[in-house]
Amino acid sequence: MIIVTGATGKLGRRTVERLLERVPAERVGVSVRDPRKARDLADRGVRVRQGSFDDPASLVHAFEGAERLLLVSLDRTGEECVTGHRHAIDAAVKAGASRVLYTSQMGAAHDSRFQACRDHARTEDLLRASGLPWTALRNGFYAASALHFLEPARSTGDIALPADGPVAWTGHDDLAEATAALLTGDALFDGPTPPLTGTAALDFDAVATIASRATGRPFTRTVLPDDTFREQALAHGTPAPVADLLLSIFAAARNGEFNTVDPTLGELIGREPAGFEALLERAWAA
Repeated sequence: MIIVTGATGKLGRRTVERLLERVPAERVGVSVRDPRKARDLADRGVRVRQGSFDDPASLVHAFEGAERLLLVSLDRTGEECVTGHRHAIDAAVKAGASRVLYTSQMGAAHDSRFQACRDHARTEDLLRASGLPWTALRNGFYAASALHFLEPARSTGDIALPADGPVAWTGHDDLAEATAALLTGDALFDGPTPPLTGTAALDFDAVATIASRATGRPFTRTVLPDDTFREQALAHGTPAPVADLLLSIFAAARNGEFNTVDPTLGELIGREPAGFEALLERAWAA
């Protein structure tokens, strides 16, 4: 059995679809908070079990029979995130999983400016101490985040964001395909993988040029002071902790934490990963 957590989320769902192209459905299981949201997978023969990171016993049941377990990182930060991951890793040990693959992030480090990367580093420590064979998928920064930051500019034509640095924006589809390849293949990385990234690291100046070319409309890049960005986010109803988290992405980018470009992702999927321009065109056409 290959078990996937978070199978109704962006990355988890895409990974399950890629798995079903490679192995019979009866070899795939998912652990989800709400099994009703995975009913279509159950109809296709996937084993669907309820599993909550806040209920360790449910995870042991959901992970039963796992040869390989994909632990998709939680959409939480700080102690709440790491505690949930600890529950999942302990459950994987109790369930007898042969290997855990964890969706970490490029830049995972205890001294990162970005809280999520510090959480990833702590989770990798837990995996290292678990006694299980493990792989940390050092995923490139999701291009979906850049598209989220760009959303206001679709109407204004002005990319007004804090000072940044080059980021290797990477598509969910390519990462899901690579993850499925690692879950089903013989070649596995022990410990962290190289960064699994797109083919270019871009700052928002470069993104403005790409957006202009892709749309035929002019886009400008305005650098906002960090305080101004935070005040604007708060004024639009963003909770203060979320505003601070978003701001820390730019601080980490300025620190060069996301600027590495590596060929490993392309090698795993057997082709060049989708470039940012293609991802932008696809998203904005939709």
